[in-house]
Amino acid sequence: MRPDTPEWTPPPADPDQPAQVRRILRLFRPYRGRLALVGLLVAASSLVSVASPFLLREILDTAIPQGRTGLLSLLALGMIAAALVSGVFGVLQTLLSTTVGQRVMHDLRTAVYERLQRMPLAFFTRTRTGEVQSRIANDIGGMQATVTSTATSLVSNLTSVVATVVAMLALDWRLTAVSLLLLPLFVWISRRVGQERKKITSQRQKQMAAMSAMVTESLSVSGILLGRTMGRSDSLTAAFERESERLVGLEVRAGMSGRWRMATIGVIMAAMPAVIYWAAGIAMRGGGPSVSLGTLVAFVSLQQGLFRPTVGLLSTGVQIQTSLALFQRIFEYLDMPVDITEPAEPVRLPEIRGEVRFDGVDFAYDPPSAEPARRTLSGVDLTIPAGGSLAVVGPTGSGKSTLGYLVPRLYDVTGGRVMIDGVDVRELDFDTLARAVGVVSQETYLFHASVAENLRFARPDATDEEIAEAARAAQIHDHIMSLPDGYDTLVGERGYRFSGGEKQRLALARTILRDPPVLILDEATSALDTRTEHAVQQAIDALSAGRTTITIAHRLSTVRGADRIVVLDAGCVAEQGTHDELLAADGRYVALVRGDAHLTSAPAA
Repeated sequence: MRPDTPEWTPPPADPDQPAQVRRILRLFRPYRGRLALVGLLVAASSLVSVASPFLLREILDTAIPQGRTGLLSLLALGMIAAALVSGVFGVLQTLLSTTVGQRVMHDLRTAVYERLQRMPLAFFTRTRTGEVQSRIANDIGGMQATVTSTATSLVSNLTSVVATVVAMLALDWRLTAVSLLLLPLFVWISRRVGQERKKITSQRQKQMAAMSAMVTESLSVSGILLGRTMGRSDSLTAAFERESERLVGLEVRAGMSGRWRMATIGVIMAAMPAVIYWAAGIAMRGGGPSVSLGTLVAFVSLQQGLFRPTVGLLSTGVQIQTSLALFQRIFEYLDMPVDITEPAEPVRLPEIRGEVRFDGVDFAYDPPSAEPARRTLSGVDLTIPAGGSLAVVGPTGSGKSTLGYLVPRLYDVTGGRVMIDGVDVRELDFDTLARAVGVVSQETYLFHASVAENLRFARPDATDEEIAEAARAAQIHDHIMSLPDGYDTLVGERGYRFSGGEKQRLALARTILRDPPVLILDEATSALDTRTEHAVQQAIDALSAGRTTITIAHRLSTVRGADRIVVLDAGCVAEQGTHDELLAADGRYVALVRGDAHLTSAPAA
């Protein structure tokens, strides 16, 4: 549960920023029709708002000096109508842009989740759960403001700036030139601020991921049990406090990054009216062309109207650069290679007999090596006929569980083939493979849901009676019915309201409900006491009847009845045969039996 636990490290990001921007823009492609409508609304709103200063000029230069009350009323109503129409257009564009932004967020979340569902088991054994959760929650959530409002802000502010500048030029080009002198400086400042915030944002998201991982690990049921029984609650709190303190510093830096520079832009923009009045006065005093009072007031009104979209445009640029760090982290997950994929033309088996064959199987967790000593499995040749049973035994680290995980393609072989009914499992479609193979492991996982919902996860269309029949076969029905809420009982986080044996039987009932022809039992009883093991073993025997069964065992008492027993040692098949044949051979199996007998016969402490 330490923050510095080794984890999967994504590949370096593509430094080509323009390519990344193009990729972001492609996210909006399915919604280009709505975005076009947003653009029209923004343009219309900008044009309507620009009209107000011209109406104001006519009021000051014509209607009031000439005492034309009717014209004055008409112009005043025009200004009110312009504000009203602009407001309505603004609401409509916000609705459309927010909808588009949320759809893009939905697409990103779904794409990341779908990619993670396809990642091999090895990825999750090397990556902290909190890191994965942080990418989906914090990183995508952090992009929400950018995705939902940036496109609208960009178009709105850009249109407003262009329309306002055109209007200012129409009023007086000399005053417009004075107003735009400092614009290049503002652009340079905003770019510097954006680059600075991008770096800080990347650091902040990594820190949030570390905190999320720590919370996920230490505040789970297992984490709480471990922390309290080891007396580490205070130290875990102190460690979390340190991580939170680091985040505080990064948040402050992110909040203050570029504030002084942007504040300088604000001060300069706010001071521009005084500069305009000063420049007009100097020009008139020096005998230059005069500017009417209406034109001057209208120009200053436009110039002040230019302030908001200009600052908004610069801020949008900063926000886009900041969000690139978040998009980069999301794209890292979307770009991860998926090692285990379905073939272009997969094989579908309408009926599955259940024959399993390992043909010269090699496997290595690290990249393939020419050194057999580095392989987890090497040269494994085994055949289990349909309906037959194979037990796999051996010392810890001999490759027993890995052998079982190759059948449902939780990992892919690095050499040789694993076949079901004569078809390489890599050629089967995923639905066929899921129907063919069921796995019951020592690590039983139950959702924080009702008993019925946990069982129905195996087959969503199962009836209540079918669920009950599966529970009876797993010898857990009577216990479920003894609970106050029966099958509606909430199992609790990871099933902690049930004992180890009860959870195992629930897992068996879930597999019985799915009814797979091939069954992998990965040390399903190794963590249970003798009495509970007996009850679970009865359920396993019921489940195994008529199925091809591969039992990975630690306790050898559970495998004596297997059709064949294989002894693995350092990833190779050291011995194989029936229980009696292996006893007669007096080899490694006998040594394992003696060690197992010593452990099981030892008196309880």
